[in-house]
Amino acid sequence: MKVKELILYTPNMEEQRTFYHKTLGFPLLVNSNEKISFQTGESTLSFLKRNTAVPGHFAFNIPPYTEQYALEWLKQRVELLPFENNDIIDFSGWNARALYFYDADKNIVEFIARRNLEIKEETGFSIESVINISEVGIATTDIERVYNALNLTKKLPVYDGSFARFCAAGNEEGLFILVNKNEKKWFPTGDEVLFTDLEVRGDYNFIYKNGKIIIQK
Repeated sequence: MKVKELILYTPNMEEQRTFYHKTLGFPLLVNSNEKISFQTGESTLSFLKRNTAVPGHFAFNIPPYTEQYALEWLKQRVELLPFENNDIIDFSGWNARALYFYDADKNIVEFIARRNLEIKEETGFSIESVINISEVGIATTDIERVYNALNLTKKLPVYDGSFARFCAAGNEEGLFILVNKNEKKWFPTGDEVLFTDLEVRGDYNFIYKNGKIIIQK
């Protein structure tokens, strides 16, 4: 499942432009007062100007076994968000290792190295190592309703979890992280899960606004 573009909202255009382009080094594709876009591997990450935006969560795939290189690279640029004093977090059930940090809006951003991806191993890490946007966090009070709306447009496998608290839907190339905001907090910080408006373009095309999904063609 591929995410070609993830569109989020920000009240801090200049700070987000600086963070993603200068601090992390993603190439800048669109640069205006109303929209900024970055080339993030095979995907595009975009922000539209909105004063009322609230933070959420998304992730980037990085090559398998590069998490230690990514750790050293990130430590020179951001403050990491550890879990139980570990900067690299082991998801043994997913055969993956992940690192987390905030962007300028306090979105929880993740670099995840999935061992099962059939991608050539790398030695070292740079921003060119980022493969794609691999996870999009979606806050809801009815996981099954959101899942069914997506599954009706195109079959969407459940990767992990259930419809009660947390459901990862898709595959290792791309996942929708469906979270019941009344039952769960964001990992690893424990931040409150809020209704984050967003738009996704790719294998699935939809707008998510005020906790409601609007399927696009």
